[in-house]
Amino acid sequence: MPKVLVSDPIDQIGIDILSQVAQVDVKTNLTPDDLLQIIPEYDALMIRSGTRVTQAVVEAGKQLKIIGRAGVGVDNVDVPAATRRGILVVNSPEGNTVAAAEHAVAMMLSLSRYIPDANQSMKAGQWDRKSFTGVEVYKKTLGIVGLGKIGAHVAGIARAMNMRLLAYDPYLSTERAEQLGCQLVELEFLFRESDYITLHLPKTPETYHLINADALSKMKPTVRIINCARGGIIDEQALVDAIQQGKIAGAALDVYETEPLGDSPLKSLGKNVILTPHLGASTEEAQVNVAIDVAEQIRDVLLGLPARSAVNIPGLRPDLMEKLRPYLQLAETLGNLVSQLAGGRIDALEVRLQGELATSESQPVVVAALKGLLSHALQERVNYVNASIEAKERGIRVVETRDASARDYTGSLHLTAHGSLGKHSVSGALLGNSEIRITSLDEFPINVPPSRYMLFTMHRDMPGIIGKIGSLLGSFNVNIASMQVGRKIVRGDAVMVLSIDDPLPDGILTEITKVAGIRDAYTVTLSESI
Repeated sequence: MPKVLVSDPIDQIGIDILSQVAQVDVKTNLTPDDLLQIIPEYDALMIRSGTRVTQAVVEAGKQLKIIGRAGVGVDNVDVPAATRRGILVVNSPEGNTVAAAEHAVAMMLSLSRYIPDANQSMKAGQWDRKSFTGVEVYKKTLGIVGLGKIGAHVAGIARAMNMRLLAYDPYLSTERAEQLGCQLVELEFLFRESDYITLHLPKTPETYHLINADALSKMKPTVRIINCARGGIIDEQALVDAIQQGKIAGAALDVYETEPLGDSPLKSLGKNVILTPHLGASTEEAQVNVAIDVAEQIRDVLLGLPARSAVNIPGLRPDLMEKLRPYLQLAETLGNLVSQLAGGRIDALEVRLQGELATSESQPVVVAALKGLLSHALQERVNYVNASIEAKERGIRVVETRDASARDYTGSLHLTAHGSLGKHSVSGALLGNSEIRITSLDEFPINVPPSRYMLFTMHRDMPGIIGKIGSLLGSFNVNIASMQVGRKIVRGDAVMVLSIDDPLPDGILTEITKVAGIRDAYTVTLSESI
């Protein structure tokens, strides 16, 4: 039975789900050394924000298939290291959407009315109304940086409070922003015009210290900044300087560059700054939601099913995965086939999407083709997570083209492998919704279903050659399940494809190439799922 380590506190319902398919060990407050020592025995790791999954942990996790982060951010996971090892990393992108958005709005309102300090003043026995005169958010301008699920939910709440909404999101269309009631603007315009700025974007090299001294200098002196997204997006020292010098009115922070927050000057800034200890997802409902979401994904992966929210499989969204699933199998099959035909080192793979497939998102299909291409050599070491990295490390250049005008089939795929032993190409298509057909081999037209064991020959189209091959195979007790010949002109070059019941015995391939008219012969073994 698989083993799952839960190294941070999660809701019991998540543990119950995991227990359906695995032995679950809950071990919280592990030191880094403790984690390194025990991780080799586990197939899956479920964490929240407390556990840091470093490269060392990834490399020590010899059996790890999946790392599940019960939350949105995966800053505490070395995703590139996991990807390189073929370990799936999943999160819960929607489980705490409402909680995080509501916390951001609560921070904005608390900052506007000095609620935390007024509360402390009352509990100290004071009745000080003058010190806590706040401002209204009504008709103020809210700048939302990052209009994803959380940012969009914040926009909905802010609209209900009659705020004017500006948004910056380089990946969002103007139409979508308008649907959310936002005016899509450039970042400098948002900085200049906003009364409040709320951040809802991941921490990346591009967003690190996005709010720095230069950005702060462009803002109104009355602006208030809210960050319930990720620490590091704000240059904290620059923020402290701006508040102390009166360049901005205040800030409300739930996340920090270093957590837990240590001896920071942020703590001394009085009522103009509100600090909470990373509480954005800390609601009872959110903790249940993320526990269920991630536990179900870990369970599914351990059962051999796809995950819904993998962060390191490019382009494989659940809805897209389901739509393209038959084409992914086609791409993987063709990649496996052309790899074995090409033989030695492969330098480049051309991927041509044809027909309706040319109008679909291509990245999942390319990844599937690379997985098939590398699977014969790497076997279980290559999967949808690391196929692109494995190909890049081997110097395989990928060239993608599209031809929507091709109409022989509703959608078809053509792969060409360039390698040390020359060039080979193969095409394939789907009959109906899922039946795979190989439709060409080195530009020779054929129409055969893939099978477990196959024999391909390149030969002159001449009388008697098919009979000679059949007799030769029969003499070695090899049974032919099906046979087809593809040719361009009569008595020219041709290709023969035979599906056989068993692997070819040693030495028979050499005998086949001795038959007059045979130029070359190849055996191919495809996976048993074909």
